[in-house]
Amino acid sequence: MTHAYFVTGTDTEIGKTTIAAGLLHAARLRGLSTAAAKPVASGCVASADGLRNDDALALLAQCSLPLRYEEVNPFAFAPAIAPHLAAREAGVRLDVASLLGPAKAILAKGADFALVEGAGGWRVPLAGAENLSDFAVALELPVILVVGVRLGCINHALLSAEAIARDGLSLAGWVANVVDPHTSRLEENLATLAERLPAPCLGRVPHLASASAAAVAEHLSLERLADW
Repeated sequence: MTHAYFVTGTDTEIGKTTIAAGLLHAARLRGLSTAAAKPVASGCVASADGLRNDDALALLAQCSLPLRYEEVNPFAFAPAIAPHLAAREAGVRLDVASLLGPAKAILAKGADFALVEGAGGWRVPLAGAENLSDFAVALELPVILVVGVRLGCINHALLSAEAIARDGLSLAGWVANVVDPHTSRLEENLATLAERLPAPCLGRVPHLASASAAAVAEHLSLERLADW
């Protein structure tokens, strides 16, 4: 059975790609074939092969299917700014229609476990009045929410979960990524998240000195996914 999910986060810079790469690695350890897409990425670096994004490269490294970089990340922008602004500066129209084809092409490859990673949080703008959440809705995939555990994370997580449900998508699971190990009342915060979020927790990832995909995978459980 093919399992495919859209990965979003409670904010930017909360380890969304770190967790996604860990989930892909966990799937590979179970003998599943894997594929991933990060359709749009800003903050890319020029290389001999063109613009490259570290997050997209990390996902590509965990794909067992033979994929080209351009398939995983078709829209790459150099400035480390909001994607819709980077696209506007590059003269590119970034909308749901342009993102949908490349993402569906990845999903059509039929990997046992596939992830499509968004950018930033749930309501990241695209062109016009569209948001990245509209892209997720068009894909019709269940959602995995990465919660960056730090001060304020409960509010961010609950609002994100409410928006996902309001948009008609199911929350298949969430991951607690401890980005601030000095968060006051850490255990109490995690307990509140577990009580309030309407989906199973796939794992608690501590603040790791080296957050490799293999190290992160040790703290994750795919079997807890709501539709597994």
